[in-house]
Amino acid sequence: MPPTIADSPWAGASTVAGVVGSADAWRHWRLPGKAEVRFVPVTVNGRHALAASADAAASVVRRKVRVEPEALGLVRFSWKVPELIAGADLAAREVADAPVRIVLTFDGDRSRFSAKDAMLAELVRAVTGEEMPYATLMYVWANQQPVDSLVHSPRTGRIRKIAAESGPARLGQWLDYERDVRADFERAFGEPPGPLVGIAVMTDSDNTRTSVKAWYGPVRLESRGDAQAAR
Repeated sequence: MPPTIADSPWAGASTVAGVVGSADAWRHWRLPGKAEVRFVPVTVNGRHALAASADAAASVVRRKVRVEPEALGLVRFSWKVPELIAGADLAAREVADAPVRIVLTFDGDRSRFSAKDAMLAELVRAVTGEEMPYATLMYVWANQQPVDSLVHSPRTGRIRKIAAESGPARLGQWLDYERDVRADFERAFGEPPGPLVGIAVMTDSDNTRTSVKAWYGPVRLESRGDAQAAR
Protein backbone atom coordinates (compact mmCIF):
# COMPACT_ATOMS: atom_id res chain seq x y z
CA MET A 1 0.00 0.00 0.00
CA PRO A 2 1.55 3.37 -1.00
CA PRO A 3 2.17 5.94 1.74
CA THR A 4 -0.25 8.78 2.25
CA ILE A 5 0.80 12.06 0.70
CA ALA A 6 1.62 13.63 4.08
CA ASP A 7 4.09 10.91 5.10
CA SER A 8 5.47 10.11 1.63
CA PRO A 9 9.10 10.64 0.56
CA TRP A 10 7.80 13.27 -1.89
CA ALA A 11 6.34 15.32 0.96
CA GLY A 12 9.49 14.84 3.02
CA ALA A 13 11.62 16.14 0.16
CA SER A 14 9.32 19.13 -0.44
CA THR A 15 10.64 21.84 1.85
CA VAL A 16 9.70 25.43 2.66
CA ALA A 17 12.35 27.59 4.31
CA GLY A 18 11.51 30.70 6.32
CA VAL A 19 8.24 29.32 7.72
CA VAL A 20 6.92 31.33 10.67
CA GLY A 21 5.51 29.01 13.33
CA SER A 22 4.23 25.56 12.43
CA ALA A 23 3.09 24.61 8.95
CA ASP A 24 0.41 22.14 7.97
CA ALA A 25 1.23 18.85 6.31
CA TRP A 26 0.69 18.39 2.60
CA ARG A 27 -2.96 17.49 2.07
CA HIS A 28 -5.25 16.68 -0.85
CA TRP A 29 -7.88 19.43 -1.09
CA ARG A 30 -11.01 18.77 -3.11
CA LEU A 31 -12.59 21.66 -5.00
CA PRO A 32 -16.35 22.08 -4.45
CA GLY A 33 -18.38 20.65 -7.31
CA LYS A 34 -15.36 19.10 -9.05
CA ALA A 35 -14.38 15.48 -9.50
CA GLU A 36 -11.10 14.88 -7.71
CA VAL A 37 -7.74 14.13 -9.25
CA ARG A 38 -6.03 10.93 -8.11
CA PHE A 39 -2.70 11.86 -6.49
CA VAL A 40 -0.37 8.99 -5.54
CA PRO A 41 3.21 9.15 -4.18
CA VAL A 42 5.51 7.12 -6.43
CA THR A 43 9.13 6.74 -7.49
CA VAL A 44 9.83 7.54 -11.16
CA ASN A 45 13.30 7.32 -12.74
CA GLY A 46 14.79 7.26 -9.26
CA ARG A 47 12.93 10.42 -8.21
CA HIS A 48 10.42 10.81 -5.42
CA ALA A 49 7.31 12.03 -7.21
CA LEU A 50 3.61 12.67 -6.92
CA ALA A 51 1.62 11.11 -9.75
CA ALA A 52 -1.52 12.95 -10.84
CA SER A 53 -4.29 11.37 -12.90
CA ALA A 54 -7.32 13.48 -13.86
CA ASP A 55 -10.45 12.43 -15.71
CA ALA A 56 -12.54 15.59 -16.22
CA ALA A 57 -11.35 16.52 -12.74
CA ALA A 58 -9.63 19.29 -10.75
CA SER A 59 -8.10 19.27 -7.27
CA VAL A 60 -4.91 20.27 -5.49
CA VAL A 61 -2.34 18.99 -3.03
CA ARG A 62 -1.43 21.90 -0.80
CA ARG A 63 0.43 22.95 2.31
CA LYS A 64 -0.49 25.97 4.42
CA VAL A 65 2.54 27.99 5.50
CA ARG A 66 3.48 31.53 6.44
CA VAL A 67 6.65 33.00 5.00
CA GLU A 68 7.16 36.73 5.48
CA PRO A 69 8.01 38.79 2.36
CA GLU A 70 11.60 39.49 3.41
CA ALA A 71 12.30 35.74 3.56
CA LEU A 72 10.95 34.92 0.07
CA GLY A 73 13.63 33.54 -2.22
CA LEU A 74 13.63 30.85 -4.91
CA VAL A 75 11.13 28.13 -5.66
CA ARG A 76 12.54 24.97 -7.24
CA PHE A 77 10.24 22.40 -8.80
CA SER A 78 10.14 19.72 -11.48
CA TRP A 79 7.52 17.88 -13.45
CA LYS A 80 7.07 15.32 -16.21
CA VAL A 81 4.14 15.54 -18.62
CA PRO A 82 3.53 12.84 -21.27
CA GLU A 83 0.82 14.70 -23.20
CA LEU A 84 -0.80 18.13 -23.32
CA ILE A 85 -4.54 18.71 -23.03
CA ALA A 86 -5.95 19.12 -26.53
CA GLY A 87 -7.92 22.34 -26.90
CA ALA A 88 -6.84 23.84 -23.56
CA ASP A 89 -6.13 27.58 -23.40
CA LEU A 90 -5.18 29.19 -20.09
CA ALA A 91 -6.50 32.56 -21.27
CA ALA A 92 -9.98 31.25 -22.15
CA ARG A 93 -12.40 30.66 -19.28
CA GLU A 94 -14.22 27.74 -20.89
CA VAL A 95 -11.06 25.66 -21.52
CA ALA A 96 -8.55 27.00 -18.97
CA ASP A 97 -7.02 23.62 -18.03
CA ALA A 98 -3.38 22.65 -17.50
CA PRO A 99 -1.69 19.29 -16.89
CA VAL A 100 0.57 20.80 -14.21
CA ARG A 101 0.57 23.91 -12.03
CA ILE A 102 2.71 25.07 -9.12
CA VAL A 103 0.54 27.40 -7.04
CA LEU A 104 1.73 30.05 -4.56
CA THR A 105 -0.87 31.99 -2.54
CA PHE A 106 -0.25 35.28 -0.74
CA ASP A 107 -1.92 37.36 1.94
CA GLY A 108 -2.53 41.09 1.54
CA ASP A 109 -4.95 43.97 1.91
CA ARG A 110 -8.30 42.63 0.66
CA SER A 111 -9.84 46.10 0.89
CA ARG A 112 -8.06 46.73 -2.40
CA PHE A 113 -10.16 44.12 -4.20
CA SER A 114 -12.27 45.33 -7.10
CA ALA A 115 -16.03 44.99 -6.70
CA LYS A 116 -15.95 41.87 -8.87
CA ASP A 117 -13.18 40.26 -6.83
CA ALA A 118 -14.86 41.23 -3.54
CA MET A 119 -17.99 39.39 -4.68
CA LEU A 120 -15.91 36.39 -5.70
CA ALA A 121 -14.18 36.43 -2.30
CA GLU A 122 -17.58 36.31 -0.58
CA LEU A 123 -18.58 33.35 -2.74
CA VAL A 124 -15.33 31.51 -1.99
CA ARG A 125 -15.84 32.06 1.74
CA ALA A 126 -19.43 30.80 1.56
CA VAL A 127 -18.59 27.70 -0.48
CA THR A 128 -15.27 26.65 1.08
CA GLY A 129 -15.28 28.27 4.51
CA GLU A 130 -11.89 29.80 3.71
CA GLU A 131 -10.70 33.26 2.72
CA MET A 132 -9.78 33.75 -0.92
CA PRO A 133 -6.06 34.55 -1.13
CA TYR A 134 -5.17 38.17 -1.77
CA ALA A 135 -3.08 37.04 -4.74
CA THR A 136 -2.25 33.73 -6.41
CA LEU A 137 0.80 33.16 -8.62
CA MET A 138 0.95 30.00 -10.72
CA TYR A 139 3.70 28.40 -12.79
CA VAL A 140 2.05 26.40 -15.56
CA TRP A 141 2.65 24.39 -18.72
CA ALA A 142 0.78 26.23 -21.47
CA ASN A 143 -0.30 24.88 -24.84
CA GLN A 144 0.45 27.97 -26.92
CA GLN A 145 1.52 30.97 -24.82
CA PRO A 146 5.30 31.54 -25.13
CA VAL A 147 7.63 30.51 -22.33
CA ASP A 148 7.80 33.14 -19.56
CA SER A 149 4.68 34.92 -20.81
CA LEU A 150 2.21 36.24 -18.26
CA VAL A 151 -1.39 35.03 -18.47
CA HIS A 152 -4.18 36.73 -16.54
CA SER A 153 -6.94 34.50 -15.21
CA PRO A 154 -10.19 35.01 -17.14
CA ARG A 155 -12.07 34.63 -13.85
CA THR A 156 -10.34 37.09 -11.53
CA GLY A 157 -7.60 39.69 -11.49
CA ARG A 158 -6.17 38.08 -8.35
CA ILE A 159 -4.72 35.08 -10.21
CA ARG A 160 -1.77 35.45 -12.58
CA LYS A 161 0.00 32.60 -14.40
CA ILE A 162 3.53 32.39 -15.77
CA ALA A 163 4.19 29.91 -18.56
CA ALA A 164 7.22 28.03 -17.23
CA GLU A 165 6.87 25.67 -20.19
CA SER A 166 4.95 25.78 -23.47
CA GLY A 167 4.08 23.48 -26.32
CA PRO A 168 4.93 19.83 -26.96
CA ALA A 169 8.69 20.03 -27.61
CA ARG A 170 9.78 18.73 -24.20
CA LEU A 171 7.00 16.30 -23.36
CA GLY A 172 7.89 12.96 -21.79
CA GLN A 173 10.95 14.06 -19.83
CA TRP A 174 11.74 15.40 -16.40
CA LEU A 175 12.14 19.17 -16.45
CA ASP A 176 13.62 21.18 -13.58
CA TYR A 177 12.95 24.86 -12.83
CA GLU A 178 14.21 27.61 -10.56
CA ARG A 179 12.20 30.81 -10.18
CA ASP A 180 12.66 34.01 -8.17
CA VAL A 181 9.36 34.30 -6.32
CA ARG A 182 9.66 37.99 -5.44
CA ALA A 183 10.66 39.06 -8.95
CA ASP A 184 7.91 36.98 -10.55
CA PHE A 185 5.27 38.32 -8.16
CA GLU A 186 6.27 41.94 -8.74
CA ARG A 187 6.20 41.41 -12.49
CA ALA A 188 2.80 39.70 -12.33
CA PHE A 189 1.02 42.06 -9.94
CA GLY A 190 3.01 45.29 -10.11
CA GLU A 191 3.56 45.45 -6.35
CA PRO A 192 5.73 43.75 -3.70
CA PRO A 193 4.41 40.44 -2.35
CA GLY A 194 2.78 40.02 1.02
CA PRO A 195 3.34 36.92 3.16
CA LEU A 196 3.27 33.57 1.38
CA VAL A 197 0.47 31.57 3.00
CA GLY A 198 0.19 28.48 0.82
CA ILE A 199 1.98 26.31 -1.72
CA ALA A 200 0.33 23.67 -3.88
CA VAL A 201 0.41 21.51 -6.98
CA MET A 202 -2.68 21.36 -9.16
CA THR A 203 -3.76 19.33 -12.18
CA ASP A 204 -7.07 20.08 -13.90
CA SER A 205 -8.98 18.81 -16.92
CA ASP A 206 -12.52 19.62 -15.81
CA ASN A 207 -13.21 22.37 -18.32
CA THR A 208 -12.12 20.38 -21.38
CA ARG A 209 -13.65 17.16 -20.00
CA THR A 210 -10.51 15.24 -20.90
CA SER A 211 -8.07 12.85 -19.23
CA VAL A 212 -4.48 13.78 -18.37
CA LYS A 213 -1.56 12.37 -16.39
CA ALA A 214 1.52 14.06 -14.95
CA TRP A 215 4.22 13.67 -12.32
CA TYR A 216 5.54 16.29 -9.89
CA GLY A 217 8.95 16.22 -8.28
CA PRO A 218 9.42 17.72 -4.79
CA VAL A 219 8.70 21.44 -4.44
CA ARG A 220 11.36 23.37 -2.53
CA LEU A 221 11.13 27.00 -1.44
CA GLU A 222 14.40 28.58 -0.32
CA SER A 223 14.60 31.65 1.89
CA ARG A 224 16.33 34.70 0.45
CA GLY A 225 19.34 34.22 2.70
CA ASP A 226 19.75 30.56 1.75
CA ALA A 227 19.41 31.33 -1.96
CA GLN A 228 22.07 34.05 -1.78
CA ALA A 229 24.46 31.86 0.22
CA ALA A 230 24.20 29.10 -2.40
CA ARG A 231 25.34 31.39 -5.21
